[in-house]
Amino acid sequence: MRQSSDIRYLSHDRLQSLQLSPQEIAGCIEHLLLGRKRQQVWNAPKAVITPPDGRYMMATLAAADDPPFLTVKALVLNPDNPKHGLASINSLVTLLDSRSGLPLAVLDGNWITAVRTAGLSAVAAKRLARPDASIAAFIGCGVQANSHLQAFAALFPLTYVRAYARGASRENFCQNAEKLGLTATACQTAEEAIRGADLIVTSVTLSPQLTPFLDARWLKPGTFVTMTDLAAPWLAESMVAFDRIIVDDLEQEASMPKPLVDPALVRGDLTGLVAGDAAGRSTTDERTAFVFRGLALGDLAVAGLAYQRACECSQNALTVDQERAD
Repeated sequence: MRQSSDIRYLSHDRLQSLQLSPQEIAGCIEHLLLGRKRQQVWNAPKAVITPPDGRYMMATLAAADDPPFLTVKALVLNPDNPKHGLASINSLVTLLDSRSGLPLAVLDGNWITAVRTAGLSAVAAKRLARPDASIAAFIGCGVQANSHLQAFAALFPLTYVRAYARGASRENFCQNAEKLGLTATACQTAEEAIRGADLIVTSVTLSPQLTPFLDARWLKPGTFVTMTDLAAPWLAESMVAFDRIIVDDLEQEASMPKPLVDPALVRGDLTGLVAGDAAGRSTTDERTAFVFRGLALGDLAVAGLAYQRACECSQNALTVDQERAD
């Protein structure tokens, strides 16, 4: 068993260098979701503080017996950060042995959050999106959009990307899409980006001034939407246009003062979707959506996977050094 003096720090660059694939990440999340069904994985509803100045503070907790890890994430979203040259969201993840409680690692929370959010979307998309989806639209072109682009490009036969956002992020995002071999268009309006798309990712930065501007009635039959932004930019009255809405966690939703969407429209959560208790897409024409706050289990999956990979890489490097010495 590792002792506290062996705590690893996994920075953004170190985590990126581990090259965890979207398939590996989705598979690890699915494993933990099934473990939760068997009561071998536990996911606490997130704790949230919202000061009146627009900041959003959050803490999450999840633990598992297989693998035996526990994660805690602390996160702060401050809409004023970009004015000071900082990312809007900053966070940190700690990883402990879930049996002994001994600390194992500290990980860059921004990288974990981006990758696990796209991983959660990927797990939902595998069951809710059409497998032949080729046109993707992104509303918001920041960190989450780029993380989702990587995941969806690996899981679906994407050929064309449309992007809508304010500022230079839209052009930078399109350049990243073109590096993946995709045709990318910077759209002048959100409606232009959304109409006719097979997959839609919305990752609009939350702020007290945000006014809903997206209409689900623009969607063509068969569209899948993943909403990483609490569905805040979507017109509430238009959500009835969806034939199937899945949230990340019904238990967590029940503990929140304000639901993401009208509970009457929700058909289940991600655990139910993976375990088969909630139905996925049933026809090619269904309009489906995954609306989520963020599931601590996702942080656990990615942090645990990254830690195991980092340990394997260190062991392999040690073995090579020993062989050279011999």
